[in-house]
Amino acid sequence: MLARVIGKWAMEPAGDCATPIPNLTFFRREAPAQPSPCIIEPSIVLVVQGVKQMLVGGEAYPYDASRFLIASLDLPATSEVVAASPERPCLGLTLMLDLRVLAELIAQCGLPLSRPRAASKSVGISSVTPAILNPLGRLLDLLDEPDAIPVLSPLLQREIHYRLLMSDQSALLRQIASVDAQGHRVAKAIAWLKANYAVPLRIEELAARVRMSTPTFHHHFRQLTSMSPLQYQKWLRLNEAKRLMLNEHLDAASAAFQVGYESPSQFNREYSRLYGAPPKRDIAALRNTAQSKRSR
Repeated sequence: MLARVIGKWAMEPAGDCATPIPNLTFFRREAPAQPSPCIIEPSIVLVVQGVKQMLVGGEAYPYDASRFLIASLDLPATSEVVAASPERPCLGLTLMLDLRVLAELIAQCGLPLSRPRAASKSVGISSVTPAILNPLGRLLDLLDEPDAIPVLSPLLQREIHYRLLMSDQSALLRQIASVDAQGHRVAKAIAWLKANYAVPLRIEELAARVRMSTPTFHHHFRQLTSMSPLQYQKWLRLNEAKRLMLNEHLDAASAAFQVGYESPSQFNREYSRLYGAPPKRDIAALRNTAQSKRSR
């Protein structure tokens, strides 16, 4: 049923499709694709047909109709479409998570901050169960009842958050949503980095901002994101520079300076290392690919 609904809305050969339901998007891929850098926001990603794989910190997380991906932090990652074809496209949905809703539910249900074996990562794979599928199905049903979306969508999304907190990924979510948890402080640091990526980073000041000692902050940040704060900032800068060149038509040097680089040559080296090609060549290839898709 979910595949039918998503296939109806996501009609383009490949791409993402916004829906009238807040926080919910669909995707469709009609061919396997090589790994591509991306960022995962706090969300669940459910494939209803086909197979995808996410690489985070060198670890692979494959997911399909029987397993969904869950992330509790904004994480640099690499996405790969493993199985898809025009006859049987890879179809799925992404539902953004609301950490405030999670925090309210944790308090309301009296859940402890963490279990003895608290999650040490902020991404995981979980089995698709009726407890998750049923409210998701009812959420998608609202697409045929648009007037009910503002009233019922928040209730159904709250139920989905509750089901996730009752699942085997509960510790992963609680470490981020619980105000007193170290993961929550790392999430606040990430929010600051996203808003201030062009500013020179001083680890000691950022650690103090989120009320952690520098060694503790560095340890938990790397544990949860698989990279250091400086590496995370670098990824944010390169990702934003790519957007500026692709969408705002800035040249490489201008984009580099705008995101905080002082040396265009350093920017070119680090961009090539992440995306596999120098900025000018990479952007040209992306535009050519987009143009060929539009001309089909």
